[in-house]
Amino acid sequence: MRIQVLFFGLLKDAAGRSSEWLELPDGATLADLIQHYELRIPKLQELLPSLALSVNQHYAGPGTVLGHNDEVALLPPVSGGSAVSRAAIVREPIDTQAVLERIKRPEDGAAIVFEGVVRNNTRGRKTLYLDYEAYEEMALKQMEELAVQAVEQFHVRDVAVVHRLGRLEIGETSVLIVVASGHRGAAYEASRWLIDTLKQKVPIWKKEYFVDGAVWADGEPFPDEIPRAQGSPIRPVASK
Repeated sequence: MRIQVLFFGLLKDAAGRSSEWLELPDGATLADLIQHYELRIPKLQELLPSLALSVNQHYAGPGTVLGHNDEVALLPPVSGGSAVSRAAIVREPIDTQAVLERIKRPEDGAAIVFEGVVRNNTRGRKTLYLDYEAYEEMALKQMEELAVQAVEQFHVRDVAVVHRLGRLEIGETSVLIVVASGHRGAAYEASRWLIDTLKQKVPIWKKEYFVDGAVWADGEPFPDEIPRAQGSPIRPVASK
């Protein structure tokens, strides 16, 4: 099968081109593609810990199976961001194990995983599914800033925050937080702070679909330091 591969930033310089077509066997994964380029582009090995991967413009993990004519992008850290991107917004199912394996290091004494999961009821009403939407550019920036703040505030080694948008079925993961640290106490505290603050500050909203209709979920109030459009809000405006 043929895969189109895109290179950006310093990877474009290292590869000597911005894109190319690559022939891979059926059933190949992103990990197979990376292995191919590790041999061709020596600099890729030292960059791997900071790279993100996308398939057809969606972030994806190394275990993602590729299809014919897929577009794969190798993404170095974006300008103005932290040294390693710690946040992502996706529309495909979140691969918790892939994120956990990317974050963990031999020096860690703890790796805490939190998953927000779609439940089948809200205040006694049977939930059919949820639909998440976001002000994506701002939400991603806010998530990245919260991740950096968590590392600095709780002295953990690294964190990852992933939120999914679009239609989610019962039992699917809507948000994932992974915290890696030398000690479990700091990891627990950072994880709790991240999800609580994300629910207050990040512009992501959910619509709940029931057997008898649909409503936008009431969210939690924005923190006091966030300016309001006019006075104090009567109802919360950011939702999880």
